[in-house]
Amino acid sequence: MFGISLFLVIRFLTTGQGEGAAEISVLVKTMALYAIMVTGSIWEKVVFDAWLFAKPFFWEDFFSMAVLALHTAYVLMLFNDWGTSQERMYVALAAYAAYVINAGQFLWKLRMARLQGDTQVAASA
Repeated sequence: MFGISLFLVIRFLTTGQGEGAAEISVLVKTMALYAIMVTGSIWEKVVFDAWLFAKPFFWEDFFSMAVLALHTAYVLMLFNDWGTSQERMYVALAAYAAYVINAGQFLWKLRMARLQGDTQVAASA
């Protein structure tokens, strides 16, 4: 979803074609992010007894809020006709850049947890 939307946004910015497809793709991605945030907060509540900002995921959640804020800014700009189409798409690109950083945070944490698990397994063998 991310890759397709990124392609559509960049295509619109470089060629001026496909504005509607780019807009819809950003809206769909934004809805998916909200769904991910809701399910993630439920998981955090079950595992860490905190809806958000549990100590082990504080910075990931903090940056997730920035990602959602940028996506929400895009939606507000679109529905209120604020800015030009290009300006809105640049906000979408900023949101996507933040998303890549946030995804990197989660992947790094997953990698560190996996390495720690491998170390614990080796030590017990």
